[in-house]
Amino acid sequence: MPASRPFPLSELWRDQIGLLLESTGDGICGIDMDGKCIYANRAAADMLGYEPAHMLGHNMHDLMHHTHADGSHYSIDTCPIFRAFWQGMPCRIDTEVLWRSDGTSFPAEYSSHPIVDQGVVRGAVVTFIDISVRRREQDLLQRSKDELEQRVTDRTRALSDALAQLRELSAHLHSVREDERTRIAREIHDELGSLLIALKFDVNWLDTRLVERSDLSAKCRAMNRLIETAVENVGRIITDLRPSLLDHQGLFAALEWQLREFESSSDIVCDWQLDVDPGVVMPDDTLATAIFRIFQEMLSNIARHARADRVAIRIRVTRDRLRIVVTDNGVGALRDAFERSDAYGVMGMRERARHFGGEIGIDSIPGEGTRLALDVPIPSLA
Repeated sequence: MPASRPFPLSELWRDQIGLLLESTGDGICGIDMDGKCIYANRAAADMLGYEPAHMLGHNMHDLMHHTHADGSHYSIDTCPIFRAFWQGMPCRIDTEVLWRSDGTSFPAEYSSHPIVDQGVVRGAVVTFIDISVRRREQDLLQRSKDELEQRVTDRTRALSDALAQLRELSAHLHSVREDERTRIAREIHDELGSLLIALKFDVNWLDTRLVERSDLSAKCRAMNRLIETAVENVGRIITDLRPSLLDHQGLFAALEWQLREFESSSDIVCDWQLDVDPGVVMPDDTLATAIFRIFQEMLSNIARHARADRVAIRIRVTRDRLRIVVTDNGVGALRDAFERSDAYGVMGMRERARHFGGEIGIDSIPGEGTRLALDVPIPSLA
């Protein structure tokens, strides 16, 4: 430990300065090069539980800084207070405790700065304050913050669970609707379609027996044409409800059929490309139906809103993913148009895709068209 050299107190502590030091609420101590107390104001003595005169001459580290907050010994060699004059390293610390005369401690913020006289370090000035109130407020604030974060976490989890349930419900409703469509299409085909075909046979039978009654024969032929129109309409309704291609020839055939239907009904030129890797496993019926309906909605949005005359469609299928990109040269729109609360078509596509782990990407620039992209994983059979 460096040797100490005494210095006269009268040179440092004047009466008027002493009065100022005694009037402050901060604890102030002066220590010499041996670490002994040479001055302590009333605030320091009160905080530590001593009389100021009883502190003089005592080693300040042994007096108030001898132990860590966890009860372990605090070596004087590592004391930041003493480093101020031993190594010329001033400090300001608010993460430690100081000890009272009765053996209790309090959290403190303290600083230690060397006393320099004509270029020579004579000791150090230590100032400290009791930050128990601040620490309690900080602890209370931290607890409140932790509680708030936990409440936010719990609420977020609850909302996520509710959203997952809503998506499951939405997927279930889509499944029920598809089943109902399939059932209705089958009944229309089996019941109404059969009746129309039987009625057509009966009208033809009448027509062959009314060759001598040209007026009645003409009426039979007119009825026959109406029946044929009805049969065509029934077939169209059945296909709209549930395309038979989707069940009998698979997703890709159904997508191509939907594209041709869109092209013929909208007079929009379509540039179509389908690229399927070898060995790709076809999506199961539920996923295939969802992809087909999303594709239908993409084309429907173009027909209703885009005012386009050309559409490029790219379908890329790998062993584990399917991607459909539909790009039109229409009027485009601001992004807000696709985020509105009444954009039910877009919301429906997104929810269908998210249920299967997929996503819908939308890029649109007013006056430059819109690009819709579906990306969805295809589960392996393995």
